[in-house]
Amino acid sequence: MIRPYTSKDDDELIALLRLNTPQYFDAAEESDFIDYLQHHVEDYFVVEENDRVVGSGGINYFPENRSARISWDIIHPDLQGRGIGRKLTLHRIALLKNNPSIDWAIVRTTQLVYNFYEKMGFELEKTEKDFWAKGFDLYQMRMKVG
Repeated sequence: MIRPYTSKDDDELIALLRLNTPQYFDAAEESDFIDYLQHHVEDYFVVEENDRVVGSGGINYFPENRSARISWDIIHPDLQGRGIGRKLTLHRIALLKNNPSIDWAIVRTTQLVYNFYEKMGFELEKTEKDFWAKGFDLYQMRMKVG
């Protein structure tokens, strides 16, 4: 089940991030994620399975650029590869396709998972070495939605 995030989810979401550190996130990113949840959430969703949070991901909007950014995708490591991330990404893309002020979906990810977004239809726009932290390069990708 995909549902909107509430602040009651914070502890489970931080635990989910920690389960994915250091494989997909640098430890220093935890404070960035907490700041995001407290101050920068626009649309953020959690995926529940058997009454526990197993994934999350958001959208931030930049109408001045007719774009939106897919943000902070996190899936429980034991459940990766089961389609949860795909369903969550498709859910957000559908929302963006129904938003007349958005033409582009942007995702900023790493070299570790950019192939996932490429399979979803995103195209690589640029890369930057060690952008997030040492060993975590920026892979910025774009998809036409409008």
